[in-house]
Amino acid sequence: MRRILTLFGALLLLAGVALAKTSNSECVQCHQDVTPGTVHQFHGGKMGNNAYLPLDCTNCHGAAHTNENDFDKATFPTPDTCAGCHADKVQEFRAGKHELAWYAMKTQSAWHAQPAAIVKQGYKGCSGCHKIGRKGYIGAEAGNLGPLKWDGGKEMSQYRYGNAQCDACHTRHSFSKKEAQDPRACSNCHMGFDHPQWEMYMSSKHGIIWDHDGNVGWDQGGRAPTCQTCHMPGGNHNVETAWGFLGLRIPTKENVEKLADQVGDENLKQNLLKLAKLLPSGHYVDLDDDVEWTLDRATILQANEILDENFQPTERFYEIVLQARAAKGPEKFNELRLKMKSVCYQCHSKPYVDDFFINADKVVKLADHEFAKAIRAVQSLYKEGILKKPEGWKWAPSVAQYYENRTPVELDLYLIYMEYRQRAFQGAFHVSNDYMHWYGWAPLKEHVNRILYEVEKMKEEHRKKAGQ
Repeated sequence: MRRILTLFGALLLLAGVALAKTSNSECVQCHQDVTPGTVHQFHGGKMGNNAYLPLDCTNCHGAAHTNENDFDKATFPTPDTCAGCHADKVQEFRAGKHELAWYAMKTQSAWHAQPAAIVKQGYKGCSGCHKIGRKGYIGAEAGNLGPLKWDGGKEMSQYRYGNAQCDACHTRHSFSKKEAQDPRACSNCHMGFDHPQWEMYMSSKHGIIWDHDGNVGWDQGGRAPTCQTCHMPGGNHNVETAWGFLGLRIPTKENVEKLADQVGDENLKQNLLKLAKLLPSGHYVDLDDDVEWTLDRATILQANEILDENFQPTERFYEIVLQARAAKGPEKFNELRLKMKSVCYQCHSKPYVDDFFINADKVVKLADHEFAKAIRAVQSLYKEGILKKPEGWKWAPSVAQYYENRTPVELDLYLIYMEYRQRAFQGAFHVSNDYMHWYGWAPLKEHVNRILYEVEKMKEEHRKKAGQ
């Protein structure tokens, strides 16, 4: 039945192409002068050079634009356009993390303080990569504490450009599958300050082999895996990992109950037990959270505005954790971990792979402990009244405010979280030892020690002023 429907759809497309043939010819005649590169790219790709299923400009841009004065009538494709032929891939994409990239960007407190040229229609900063996500998701900020809702295209209508999504990897107008399978297609976004996966990959043995062997990856018969081999096995467009972008996961009911049993403060104990009732039950594979790690992780969630000072969920818990899926519970984490391991098993023995993942988990745990120490030190400045919450902020200290933080110790917290901790745990998983250590762990330790020193210095100065 599926083959019959596919054939029927192809016949309809062919019929549409035949009807639009004259229109397409007119498009080409004009655009050969106006945008010759676009015409060359399209005719050089499979979509514009397919004898079995030829497409033309109107399939994606409509037929309303007919001359140089009505160019604004040309429609711009979205994944829904692509779904006409690639329904399965669009469905996978819609279920994955890239689909949520725009929404995830907007959940960050710092986003709301940035100029539009950087975070909105300018596409010069955060939005330049995060536009791979669909615009228009309605979350907790708008009062929706359940599953994400979509506004049906209202926000998308405010942007003429940047709604295509698929062209982030299959760039216009060739829309090449081969290009999208190349790790360099990922390097445009997955590089630099907070997520230098491209640099990590290229400095790992995997990247060196790929480059040495003529940029031929495992999926094309080469020796080395590419980004797509591990993160898109079998061409699946879901693109989701266990630890996720920020190296977070949700504390389990059992984790928090064990922590509650060991705290001396009765009020804190009751708050933790209250939190435990909201959390998923289960255990994480390879390296589960112990009591110390649970407290460290909860402290990090506080600094992310996800838990409040009483360890209770804020509205951002719904936005970031449940809706933007920035942290996984044990069921999803374990599923994605096994999926990733199954890729590694193709070249490496099971004991080697299992040991590799456990040691990378330990790097996350170590980094979390150092980071949590620094957070608690800065939190103490607020508790003692040395620092005061900036006007308009709901929570402080907050790493989610990024570079909008006002004091050196809080700016250092942000750097630890978004740069050094990122590089430590990502370097460990991407087999980039130098990145893990000298770009991650070493500066992380340096900045933690600096924060601890500065906090004590600020407290001493405060005590001297109070005594005067």
